Amino acid sequence: MTAATPHGPGGPAGSGPGRPVLAAGCVLWRRTAGDGGNGGGGRNGRGGRNGRGGIELALVHRPKYDDWSHPKGKLKRGEDPLDGALREVREETGMECVPGVRLPTARYESQCRPKEVRYWAAEATGGAFLPNSEVDRVVWLTPEAARVRLTYERDRELVDALLAALGTPHAP
Repeated sequence: MTAATPHGPGGPAGSGPGRPVLAAGCVLWRRTAGDGGNGGGGRNGRGGRNGRGGIELALVHRPKYDDWSHPKGKLKRGEDPLDGALREVREETGMECVPGVRLPTARYESQCRPKEVRYWAAEATGGAFLPNSEVDRVVWLTPEAARVRLTYERDRELVDALLAALGTPHAP
C-alpha cells in the first residue's frame, strides 16, 4: 500500500484527483455482563460459554446519510491511521477504547470518489455518548442484531472479521 500525499494545507489525507480519500475507524465492542473475561467466546456472540454473557458492538447513526455504520472518519493531514481511528471513536461515540488487531480495509466509492477505510478491532473501556453534528445516536447490539441494523454489506463483513479475530463463532 502506498502512502497518500496530502493535497494542500489542511486538506484531508489522500485528497486530489484519482487518489482515494483516506479514512480510518474501529469496530467497537464491549463485553456484556457475566462474560467472565472470555472475550465474548460463545455461540454467535450471545450467551457466551456456559451462558455467561457475550459481546455487543457499537453502531453510529449519521443523520446526514440516515445510515448505521461503525465509527470512522477522514484522516487529518499527516495523521497516523490508528490515531485517526481512535480519534474518530472518541468524537463519534464519546468512548475510550483499547485497539486490537487490524481488520480488513474497506474500499468503495463515496460521492464519486474512491475511499479507503482502515479498520481495527477496539474494546471500549469507558466514556459516554453525547449527540453531535455528525452522529445523533449510538446503539450497542449483539453481533446478529448489528448485522441486521448495519446499512452497508461491507460493514457486515467487518462484524464477521471481528468475531473471527476474537475467536468467537458466528452465525452466517
